[in-house]
Amino acid sequence: MSDVADVSRGRAWLMAARPHTLPAGISPVVVGVGLALAEGVFAPLPALAALVGALLIQVGANFANDYYDAMKGADTEEREGFTRVTQAGLIEPSSVKRAMYGSFLAAMVVGLYLVYIGGLPILVVGLLSIAAGIAYTGGPFPFGYHGLGDVFVFLFFGVVAVVGTFYVQAASYAAALPLTPPPGTLPLVAVVASVGVAAISTNILVVNNLRDIETDRKAGKYTLAVRIGQTGTRAEYVALYALAYLVPLWLLTRPGFGLPVLLPLLSLPLAVSVTRTVLAHDDADHLDPALTRTGQTLALYSALFAVGLAL
Repeated sequence: MSDVADVSRGRAWLMAARPHTLPAGISPVVVGVGLALAEGVFAPLPALAALVGALLIQVGANFANDYYDAMKGADTEEREGFTRVTQAGLIEPSSVKRAMYGSFLAAMVVGLYLVYIGGLPILVVGLLSIAAGIAYTGGPFPFGYHGLGDVFVFLFFGVVAVVGTFYVQAASYAAALPLTPPPGTLPLVAVVASVGVAAISTNILVVNNLRDIETDRKAGKYTLAVRIGQTGTRAEYVALYALAYLVPLWLLTRPGFGLPVLLPLLSLPLAVSVTRTVLAHDDADHLDPALTRTGQTLALYSALFAVGLAL
């Protein structure tokens, strides 16, 4: 862990927000916008609201993770990687907890506009997303401690985020406050397109949990990485990347999509490079940069995917 003696208050809050994880909040929205452009249902205000809401939920989940891991003893001085502000004593636990609830409350305020557009489906998805952000490390059954964190990220920061972004844009062309999804707002192509983002988003967590296997095991935090070990975790990382890069190939077989949909393949060299690091190392000195580069891969893949879909 880095020396935290001279960290300023503002710097500590930035560390708590974990900006290196924000591609996981931005990327699904970018792909959802690209798909909306492809389908002729792009709507800027709903897309912007979806972006702000996604980032607020991401930051709120980061605060929750920082707070609850410290309170449950999962973060200790033995833990490698990025500094956790609650455990390190940089910010009072009560302040981090308030920031968590404040972020989720702000997401709910933004969500009111999206509920007006998307109706009951968005209300349900929004509340579930916030509840999941807290339950990841908090509550009576923190599923991040029971090997379910990967599923959480895949669903909420992948499938739900991409499909939801497309949905609110498409639904803005229908009647307000629908009780059920209007026709054409949940196409199969949106679900499939979300899988690539979901896979690489999950890989950010996979690298994090690979680095923390030993300290998580000692703390009683049984992530999927702890359960399947280093070899299984590395196999998961490779498999998720393979899944992500199969998605554009599948879309190429669908009517209405041409060669531009293969643009995400241009990010493959970066994915291969970071995969080599993940396969060869298990220490923070190598895996912290690998975590950041996995996030960069997600951002590049998503930007290229959005452009390819729009074209």
